[in-house]
Amino acid sequence: MSTPHTRVRPATPEDLSALSDIHARARASYYAGHIPAEEYSGPAELERQREATARAIASDEHTVLCAVRDDHVVGFAVLAARHDEDKLFHFHIDPSVWRTGAGTALHHACVDVWRTAGLTRARLEVFAPNARARAFYADQGWQEDGRVDDHVRMVLRVPTDIRSPQRVGE
Repeated sequence: MSTPHTRVRPATPEDLSALSDIHARARASYYAGHIPAEEYSGPAELERQREATARAIASDEHTVLCAVRDDHVVGFAVLAARHDEDKLFHFHIDPSVWRTGAGTALHHACVDVWRTAGLTRARLEVFAPNARARAFYADQGWQEDGRVDDHVRMVLRVPTDIRSPQRVGE
């Protein structure tokens, strides 16, 4: 059986419910057992995340991308791509499609955004106990660059060729 093709497109306000659902499922997968559920899946937190995602979609300051398979949103990223801000704020893939290439396709699209903006370096923070995500980012060329509270800071030298990530310092 072949894996369906993932296409990446800009998010629209109509995607908000799908993005919020993916965000909630993804966060539950890595926060469970580490922090109280109310902090990542309580009603107030879910509403806060939904409102933040809606603001990002409407903003000129952020780019919100959706990974789509068979007309269903399976992941999303919220990123900045300006000379003074190169941060990946959110990168979530529906746990039901992990390890099927959706994350890699979405990551490549993020790199394309940064490359088009003329950025040479990107940054992110990932929850330290989330070994799966840290391994994914490392496979994409990100390197750990310290800690911020319970998160690991990572950096990526934006490659000139999407197929050959450069390690920071190379």
